Order: sequence, then C-alpha cells, then structure tokens
Amino acid sequence: MVPADFRALIQRFYQLQSERVETYQLFEEGHEAYLRTGPHYDFDHYRQLVHEVTQAFSGISKEVLELKERLNREFDRPDLSEHIENLQSKEKQKLELTAKLQLVRQQAQDHPEDEDCQEKIRDIKHEIIKNKEALSEIMQDFKYDSEECD
Repeated sequence: MVPADFRALIQRFYQLQSERVETYQLFEEGHEAYLRTGPHYDFDHYRQLVHEVTQAFSGISKEVLELKERLNREFDRPDLSEHIENLQSKEKQKLELTAKLQLVRQQAQDHPEDEDCQEKIRDIKHEIIKNKEALSEIMQDFKYDSEECD
C-alpha cells in the first residue's frame, strides 16, 4: 500500500508540470503578440510578461525542488529525486532555448533579408524538439518508477 502523502506528492509534481506547460504557452502567446507590435515594439508589456513568466517558473522550480528533497528524505526514493533533477536541468535548457528562439525570431522579423536567421530558427527549433523528447522520456521514467509501488 502506497502512503497517501506519497501519492499526494506525486500528484502535486504532475500539477506543477502542467503549470509549467501553461506558463510556456502564455510566454509563447505573449511573444507572438509582442512581435505583432513591430517595428516599434511594445517592449514595456513584453518586459512585464518576461518578469511574470520568470516569477512563475521560479516558483514552480522551487516547489519541484522541495518535492525532490521530500521524496528523497521522507520516502527514500533517490530514483525519483534523480528523475526530477534531470527534469529540472532539461527544463532550464528548454527555457534558455525558448528565449534564444524568441530573440532570433525578432531578428528575422527585423531583417527578413537575413537568411542566416531562418537557419538559426530551424536549428533552435530542432534543439527544442530534442529537448522535449528528453523531457518526455524523463517523465515516462518518473511515471513508471513512481507507480512501481502500486
């Protein structure tokens, strides 16, 4: 029998991952809106969005790290803690790639004649796809290992 508080921790972890996905969607939609304000970009609104997204990601990461510690300390599950550590690393990389992509998209919009920008966009999108695949694999491993006890 799996303790209820263990199950609650796992559920909270999944909720936090869902919040991360929603935050990425808001970030992407906000960036699209920002690009539509070009060539005289509404940077103030975009800066506010970046601030809010940063706060959201920071809060999510902080709580995920607390869950990681509890899984290790209270439930002796270093396997799940390791999955979370790997996930956090990939999430950080995904955020960096997303920010990089947004910068290059703006460059491409400002300089449509620059074919190098289009190639950079393709390369970054490919890196993001590989990153998402790695994240998905980590989540699968986490799911499998966390359900092992059921």
